[in-house]
Amino acid sequence: MTVKEPTRISSHEQTKPWIETPLKESYALSQAAACRVFLKLENLQPSGSFKSRGIGSYILARLDELPDPTIQPHIFSSSGGNAGLAAVHASTTLGLPCTVVVPLSTKPLMISKLKAAGAFEVIQHGPTWQDADTYLRKEVMAKAGPSTIYVPPFDHPDIWAGNSTLISELSHQLPLFTPHPSPPDVIICSVGGGGLFNGINQGLDACNWSRHTTVLALETEGAQSLHKSLEAGELVTLPGITSEATSLGAVRVTRQTLAYAQRSSVRSVVLPDAEAAMGCWRLADDERIMVEMASGVNVALCYDGRLERVLGRKVRPDDKVVIVLCGGSNVTVDMLAKWRDEFGWVEKGIDARERAVPSAVTAPKGNGDA
Repeated sequence: MTVKEPTRISSHEQTKPWIETPLKESYALSQAAACRVFLKLENLQPSGSFKSRGIGSYILARLDELPDPTIQPHIFSSSGGNAGLAAVHASTTLGLPCTVVVPLSTKPLMISKLKAAGAFEVIQHGPTWQDADTYLRKEVMAKAGPSTIYVPPFDHPDIWAGNSTLISELSHQLPLFTPHPSPPDVIICSVGGGGLFNGINQGLDACNWSRHTTVLALETEGAQSLHKSLEAGELVTLPGITSEATSLGAVRVTRQTLAYAQRSSVRSVVLPDAEAAMGCWRLADDERIMVEMASGVNVALCYDGRLERVLGRKVRPDDKVVIVLCGGSNVTVDMLAKWRDEFGWVEKGIDARERAVPSAVTAPKGNGDA
C-alpha cells in the first residue's frame, strides 16, 4: 500500500480530536416525561458522535508510545461507520492517513461520509463487524508495512477512558441548572459493543456518583447482545444483527460491559426498531435535532410513560434525567420521513394488525455491584 507523505502534527502541538459538548435542558422532553430531561449533545462532536472521545483518546495514547516522534503511522479502523468516521476525523486532525474496513451492511451514506472526511481508503467486507475486523487485521494491515496503528471500535481501556470525559464534563455542567447541586438521578445511553457504557460507568465511579445514579442501558430488538448476556449470566454472541439500528450492531459486548451491567444501579432495556425510529422523528419535531436510531432509542423512553415503566416507579418532577445523544451520521431527512411513514402506528399504540405496541423489555437487576 503506497501512502502519500502526510504532515503529522508533533506531540507538543497536538490538540484533543474531540470537544466539550453542551448540556441542554429540553423543555419538550421534560413535559413528555414529567421530570427534568437534559440532553448531552454528543451529536456535535467533530465526527458527529461520541466516538470522537474514545477513538481520539486511543490514537493519542498510541502516538505517545512511538519510539520516534518522526514516524508517520498509518491508522486502521473497523466499524459499522461511526467509529471509523471518528478515526478518520482524528487522524486527519493529527495529519495521519486512515484506512477503514466496514461490514457489507454499512449504508452508502456512511461510506460517502467516510470518504468525504478524508479516509485514505474505505473497504467493505463481511456481514458483521467481527468479519470486517478480522479481515482488516489479518489481510489489510498485513500488507501495509510495520508503521501501523490498529484502532478497535470499543474494546480497550483507553477508549473507555476517553468516553469517561463525558461524565467529567457533566459533573461541572449539571450544577449550573440547579441551586442545589446533586448527581443525575438517571442517565440513559445506548449500548452497541459497550465502549460508551463502560466510559459512563467509569466516569460515574470517578465522580462518586455510581450509588446515586441509575443507568439505563438501551438496545434495540435484534441487536440486544448485552440483554442476552445478562439473561444467560455470561457473555453471549448473537448469531447476527437484525435491527435497523446498525450502529448498535455488535454481536458481543465486552467482558467489562457485562460486569458493569450486573450492578444493581444498571438496567438493560430493549425497545423495537419502531420505537427507536419514533424517538428520532419526535426529537426532530421537538428539538430540531436529527439523530440515527441508535440514539433515538434513548429519546423514546421519554414518551408515553415508558420511563416510568422501565424504572418501576413514579417519576418525580425534580428527577434529573440525562440522555446521552450519542449522535451518529447515518440519518437524513428522507430517512426520518421513511421511518415515520413505516412506523407511524407506534404513536397510536397499535400497528397494522391492531396489536399492542411492545412494552420495554427490562433485564433483571444484577446481584450487587460488579
